[in-house]
Amino acid sequence: MAIPYKNSRTLCFFLILSFGLCLLITSAELERFEHSTKEDGSLSFLVLGDWGRRGAFNQSQVAFQMGKVGEKLDIDFVVSTGDNFYDNGLASEHDTAFEESFTKIYTAKSLQKQWYSVLGNHDYRGDAEAQLSPLLRKIDSRWICLRSFIVNAELAEIFFVDTTPLVNKYFTNTEDHTYDWRGITSRKDYIATLLKDVEFALKKSSAKWKIVVGHHAIRSVGHHGDTEELIKQLLPILQANDVDFYMNGHDHCLEHISDTESPIQFLTSGAGSKAWRGDVKGLNKEGLNFFYDGQGFMSVQLNPTDAEIAFYDVFGKVLHRSHSSKQLHPSI
Repeated sequence: MAIPYKNSRTLCFFLILSFGLCLLITSAELERFEHSTKEDGSLSFLVLGDWGRRGAFNQSQVAFQMGKVGEKLDIDFVVSTGDNFYDNGLASEHDTAFEESFTKIYTAKSLQKQWYSVLGNHDYRGDAEAQLSPLLRKIDSRWICLRSFIVNAELAEIFFVDTTPLVNKYFTNTEDHTYDWRGITSRKDYIATLLKDVEFALKKSSAKWKIVVGHHAIRSVGHHGDTEELIKQLLPILQANDVDFYMNGHDHCLEHISDTESPIQFLTSGAGSKAWRGDVKGLNKEGLNFFYDGQGFMSVQLNPTDAEIAFYDVFGKVLHRSHSSKQLHPSI
């Protein structure tokens, strides 16, 4: 049956409107935070993961050494790679674990800088929304935690990615754990939108250094090993968009692995408290440069031409250094 002209024009309008709204919903930009470099154009920060245990399992000792290194390097901020509070995240935004595992532990003057954090799988076992709450910033102004976001530090752009929803086992084999999936009504849509947003942001970026941070490892020889979902879904996006470093936690160790198909360096800093001494899977050791199964943290120093990564143990000893360089101006 033929549709009257007026009705067909109205239908067309609503179809266009619906399509436009769909585009807005599926391609919304990630929230951005601006962070200036130093006057000389350089940038330095510490990276820590898997830490919040009210000071136990050497968390306090690692924090002490972070304070010393942070002062020496004059750090600009701290990056947390997730599993911020054990064993099951925060119970609510009023949970005293926030102050007992964060505010009262990282007390050094050099650590009174912004902390940019992602959620880990243990954080999702509690009230995940609590860690995202603005109320925590009122308790401790250093705290910024979102599911996924971008820190634009001029010299570098750091893309924080919520990796936990990508991992199948948290949905298919929960091992009697309960996960807080509020805000993720459709996992399929959430993942598709997240990957699209990350890809769009990376393509648009003109930063000298591109760094991606997630909780789960893409490559690891530690307890959990490689994360196949990230290798399949996230890694191709990173390889296609000139990412320099992928930083993560999850495995309670320190490690440095080079990608065999691109310049990407995989850097694990998940040794903020409890370590898994001797727990090494080592199924895929291709590209492995360094592995340490004790507690510690990582530092990053950047300038327009060079990047230096250092891994420290619980005594502040440098265990491994890695240096990357790039041309000030691309060759023609």
